[in-house]
Amino acid sequence: MEFTAAKAFLETNHRGVVTTTQKNGAAHDSIVVCGHYKDKMLFVSVLGNSRKVHNLRRDPRCTVLGVSDDWGKYVVVEGQAQLMDYSNIDPEEFRVLLRDAFRACGGGEHSDWDEYDQSMRKQDAVMVLVSPENVYGRIR
Repeated sequence: MEFTAAKAFLETNHRGVVTTTQKNGAAHDSIVVCGHYKDKMLFVSVLGNSRKVHNLRRDPRCTVLGVSDDWGKYVVVEGQAQLMDYSNIDPEEFRVLLRDAFRACGGGEHSDWDEYDQSMRKQDAVMVLVSPENVYGRIR
């Protein structure tokens, strides 16, 4: 499957699970809200000190499963994660990126962007983009 087909699915389906690899080699799964951004799978870890972020900093390989509300359709993206946060992106640029991520993950317009910005900063949010290397699923 091409990622372009997955993008169409991710426009309206934002429930997901990311699988990362723990230090001992075991899988670690986390529920995420997902979407797509600039031809990559996207999710945001609201807490920068989460286990999934820790795992991805050590080993950027991951799998993201996006699923429909009724669990009847899904798309899987396997690839390398790129992590962006306030430590590696200009703060103003990152603030705008987080807002874009909120919209891309189905949030639409936030009722109070200033409150959102402050919350993301306080929690050290991390935006994760996954470059699709293998894409498959059942979306028809």
